Amino acid sequence: MTKKDIINLLETIATYMELSLENPFKVSAYRKAAAAIERDPRALSEIEDFSEMKGIGKGVNDVITEYVETGRSSILDDLKETVPVSLVQMLKLPTLGPKKIAKLHKELGVVTLEGLKAECVAGNVSELSGFGKKTEDNISKAIDELLTRPETYPIEKIQTFRKIIEASLDEITGIDRYDIAGSARRYKEMSKDLDFIVQTTDAHSVAEALVNLPFVKDVVARGERKLSVVIAHDLDQIGVDIRFVTAEAYHTTLHHFTGSKEHNVKMRQIAKSRGEKVSEYGVEKEGELLTFESESDFFSHFDLPYIAPTMRETGEETDIEVSDIVTLDDIRGDLHMHTVYSDGAHSVREMVEACIDKGYDYMIITDHSKSLRVANGLDEDRLWQQIEEIKKIRPEYPGIDIYTGTEMDILKDGSLDFSEDMLKELDYVIAAIHSSFQQTEDEIMHRLRSACENPYVRHIAHPTGRLIGGRAGYAVDFEKLIQMSKDTRTVMEVNANPRRLDLSSSVIRNSGLMLTVNTDAHHTQHLEFMEYGTATLQKGLIEKHQVINTFSREDFREWVKKGK
Repeated sequence: MTKKDIINLLETIATYMELSLENPFKVSAYRKAAAAIERDPRALSEIEDFSEMKGIGKGVNDVITEYVETGRSSILDDLKETVPVSLVQMLKLPTLGPKKIAKLHKELGVVTLEGLKAECVAGNVSELSGFGKKTEDNISKAIDELLTRPETYPIEKIQTFRKIIEASLDEITGIDRYDIAGSARRYKEMSKDLDFIVQTTDAHSVAEALVNLPFVKDVVARGERKLSVVIAHDLDQIGVDIRFVTAEAYHTTLHHFTGSKEHNVKMRQIAKSRGEKVSEYGVEKEGELLTFESESDFFSHFDLPYIAPTMRETGEETDIEVSDIVTLDDIRGDLHMHTVYSDGAHSVREMVEACIDKGYDYMIITDHSKSLRVANGLDEDRLWQQIEEIKKIRPEYPGIDIYTGTEMDILKDGSLDFSEDMLKELDYVIAAIHSSFQQTEDEIMHRLRSACENPYVRHIAHPTGRLIGGRAGYAVDFEKLIQMSKDTRTVMEVNANPRRLDLSSSVIRNSGLMLTVNTDAHHTQHLEFMEYGTATLQKGLIEKHQVINTFSREDFREWVKKGK
């Protein structure tokens, strides 16, 4: 549990109270308490008594204490009993807040999104005070967009669906083993559905258990060896194909349904050149069907090294040397993370100990700079305070190198958020664009060039600012950016957050860039994002020597010391 969890609890209670038309002063008390905790620079482990904070009274303190001690909140549980979940879903509509939703519920009896849509169509919403025809039209359009099922989902949502299904597969009797397949196994940025391969000798019972899971919304098809369903989570729905196989066919089926289509075509061509046929059931050779104990054995049969699912995209992966492609095990440190000094959930010490648990040799603390006020960015005084804290705790952790750093904003005019006098005091400087995304390509490239040409900026974070499935990012001339990176010896980042994966595999492929892959962690759990980043590197066919945080502890130390 972290401060962020408590802040989220208090904000959630306030929202539910507003939806139930609770006393505004009570609502305000919870919001003020959340703000007070947000402002406090300490981590949860460093706070002994919340009631000592200005803005937190006894009642709210009791709620916090209960939550810290039990992980639950009886007040929130009671509120959830009285507030329909569909009203909470209405908060996804950009035109509505809790107060307006509560009014719609009270005045029109609206309970569902479909019901609200009907009231908009009937013109009843615009008759209420505080709404009007334009608001009614905007609500109606927003509902249509929210209820429209997209053709594809971004990888972050795909992984959420995956975890929901896997949690159930783990509990179903009769399943010997299973694996995700399809584009999700290949870590594709966008996927339209999910595929699972399940080994079982009792497909009927397993299928019966699956169709009765609470999140299964519809059964599309059901046969002896395949089950197709639609599952729902919140307002999202996605199709899932589950194939039931024997132990003998497991690995060839897994390979076949992992894809991609282009990879499978190439494997069939290779098999044909040897007088063989490959299918989901195995490899046909001289009238015999060969099966394998692993995918590695399958590839070895064709005199190929094991090709990771992430690389099975174009078919060219069978023609190149893949042994030097970077893997998750090659990563020796994380160079981009945040603490409670800015908008992270944990203290410096907690992030250090989490990196030690990951087995890292080095790490860099890179909180936001002063201009990013929304993220509680550090000014020079607070940055100096953090530098001194890091220097003080270093002797306690001889097994890891802890570097001082910053994720510094590149401002609208191309200037940087800290002076060079400040930057030279840091071990490592990251620069990033967080504002004015609508600038022209020339203006954006001027900002990036300004950062790259600074002697202290070692790498550019999330260089396009995109959010997968949500935001295209700002205008970047990639040819110029790649050359700029090489000319100034400024490293480009592959941000491993599954919402970003920026730079993308398509940009870094054949680019010749020096790269770093980092989680941009705002929580210790976010350090696990590294798997997404390394998957992106693999899709881009990036070799270990191109990634600076695969360097040994000594080599990285020398690289930092040497400068640009």
